[in-house]
Amino acid sequence: MKKIVTAGEIVVEIMATEIGQTFLQAGLWSGPYPSGAPAIFISEVARLGQPCGMISSVGADDFGRLNINRLQADGVDTSAIAVHSDAVTGSAFVRYAHDGSRAFIFNIPGSACGKIAFDPAAERLIAGADHFHVMGSSLFSERVIDVVKKGIAAVKAKGGTVSFDPNVRKEILGASGMRAALDDILMQTDLFLPSGPELFLFTTAQDEAGAAAELLSRGLAAVVVKKGADGAAFYGKAAQMNVPAFSVEEIDPTGAGDCFGAAFVTFWLRGLAPAEALRRANAAGAIAVTRRGPMEGATTAAELDAFLATASVYGVAG
Repeated sequence: MKKIVTAGEIVVEIMATEIGQTFLQAGLWSGPYPSGAPAIFISEVARLGQPCGMISSVGADDFGRLNINRLQADGVDTSAIAVHSDAVTGSAFVRYAHDGSRAFIFNIPGSACGKIAFDPAAERLIAGADHFHVMGSSLFSERVIDVVKKGIAAVKAKGGTVSFDPNVRKEILGASGMRAALDDILMQTDLFLPSGPELFLFTTAQDEAGAAAELLSRGLAAVVVKKGADGAAFYGKAAQMNVPAFSVEEIDPTGAGDCFGAAFVTFWLRGLAPAEALRRANAAGAIAVTRRGPMEGATTAAELDAFLATASVYGVAG
């Protein structure tokens, strides 16, 4: 089985307990939860039984141990996660608005995450990788961008593949070098996984099909557009399709897109047909929103099968 490696932030997430809560006054918060978009992604990959590992950094503190323990329990190779005694583990505070949107306060570049490096441990991990996954949220500094580019180059040099989820947060889009890095990484991507409007950050087309066609013309193998409750769409050189979402009660949307991406990449690498890979990815995303906590929604292949045996898509009997 192909080994998937990612690089980027590991944080603890502290979540508002009430919708409409603000950062401007005292309130109740829950956590700490292990988190970080690439960490959630690789946790799901591991739970699906795919060999995988992660390049990152945490502090020599309880928050760092919390994350490493969770990733190891899931089956992630953590040998390239450095532990720094002179820095604290990154953090993210999130609040929820009544319209369903979220806002974050991040401590990432100034935390242990800012020390992520392509060190000998990272080189050893990459040496065994067949696929490299990039999260746009991880491109928060020139140092991490360099690590990601080296990871891509090493995997590509031996015929491996690259997937890219732009996962652009407005809070970090203005980080130095991020826009140029996003464009550069896209040119080396095989599988592109934008969420809704993110697709149009990289094209001149005004409609989804046109934007996907423009990206495919640049050499990408496939584009998968995540649409939340509207399901997902696949665009490849030989086929395109839409697959509906599953009907579930949403508890917490955090991490759903990361779980979706992990499931699709995993099953795509295993050679499943796009329609079935999308169906399973939609199921992973659906399960994720039913559980509170960013990494709590990660699911195993057996849990996916059980869900698919009884689930209903929106407007269609299961």
